[in-house]
Amino acid sequence: MIKIKTREEIELMRESALIVSKTLGMLAKEVKPGVSTLYLDKLAEDFIRSEGAVPGFLGLYDFPNSLCMSPNNQVVHGIPNKNPLVEGDIISIDCGAYKNGFHGDHAYTFAVGEIEPATRKLLDVTRASLYVGIKEFKAGNRVGDVGYAIQKFSEDHGYGVVRELVGHGLGREMHEDPEMPNYGKRGRGKKFVEGMVVAIEPMTNLGTHKIKQHSDGWTITTLDNKPSAHFEHDVAIVNGKPELLSTFKYVHDALGIVTDEEDAFRQ
Repeated sequence: MIKIKTREEIELMRESALIVSKTLGMLAKEVKPGVSTLYLDKLAEDFIRSEGAVPGFLGLYDFPNSLCMSPNNQVVHGIPNKNPLVEGDIISIDCGAYKNGFHGDHAYTFAVGEIEPATRKLLDVTRASLYVGIKEFKAGNRVGDVGYAIQKFSEDHGYGVVRELVGHGLGREMHEDPEMPNYGKRGRGKKFVEGMVVAIEPMTNLGTHKIKQHSDGWTITTLDNKPSAHFEHDVAIVNGKPELLSTFKYVHDALGIVTDEEDAFRQ
């Protein structure tokens, strides 16, 4: 059942989402060759707690850490470890924070130093596809409208769109209805209404859309071992239109990226 949020609840969710946004911004300055994902995980946990929140992923479904850290051919749910990042890696950092009874859930894929041009294009297209999908998250549209938009945009660039992993409703629980696939058909699925809040998160592969789950029960990689990118925002329907609760501003300020991509989703 879809749980509709009041304006007051949406503002509480914005606070949780922005803690995650600030955490990713802090981490953006620390992602560099030689740094381990376990070190970044500890930085994130300490920062989230300093903001009066608790890490949303730690212990969720028995996950052992505060961040999902997924480098290179890992799609999502990678477990932080002591292995150092190296020049040319990419790393998806998925982060959650829980405060005031609500979750924030937000992800960004970072370049570690200089990366291959083809990988850079994958990151750019995946991030752009997120906003293509968000544009369709408005009252009267349906789940399939968002999925179709992301799928078409990504596949037009020759990329594989992961099928088995999806975005989701967000609120007092980390995962609520509806599921938000990154593929689909226009006009299909549950209808969007005022007060819905979802996490939209395209997961896009440089090669095949097919994936493989590993024996640790968490790590998921591309079947062909080519790179995968992952970006995620928390979005509410306010006055019938999509409004971002999370932001990449802190990441982009840290990285010196100038963009107006979020402007259309601020009311």
